[in-house]
This record gives sequence, C-alpha cells and structure tokens, in this order.
Amino acid sequence: MSANKQDTKAAWVDPDDAPELTDEWFDGADVHDGGVLTRRGRGRPRVATPKQQITLRLDADIIERFRATGPGWQARINEALRKAG
Repeated sequence: MSANKQDTKAAWVDPDDAPELTDEWFDGADVHDGGVLTRRGRGRPRVATPKQQITLRLDADIIERFRATGPGWQARINEALRKAG
C-alpha cells in the first residue's frame, strides 16, 4: 500500500542560497506597526481620481447587450455614460 503514497517531505533549502536583502527589496515590502498594516509595499498604484462603487439599476436588455461584447463591458458602460453626460 505504501507504493502509491507520494513523498510529502519538504525539500531542504540551504539558507546560504537565500537572495540578498537589498533596499529595493525592503521598499517593496508591507509595513506593519503592532500587527496593523500601515503601508502596502506592492499593488496597483493610487490614482488621482479613483472610481467610486455605486448601485445602479439598469434594464436587463441593456446589461445583456453590453455583456455580450465581452470582457470590459463595465468600462464600456462608463464610456457610454461619459459621452451621454
């Protein structure tokens, strides 16, 4: 029965093979203060005018028409509303 059992032992990693910790590496790290995240070191950069999430009720046929155009349909609704405004 042990012939089908897969090896689950973790591969040993030599600590001397660890990458060098440079200033660039630390700049990309999250900063915690007392267990609380105070700064994210990675991710999407902040924009000057972020989009706001709202609830908007639209007719089903409008939603279906935009969804049928594929990924990015919500951005296309945003463009259509911008042109109409």
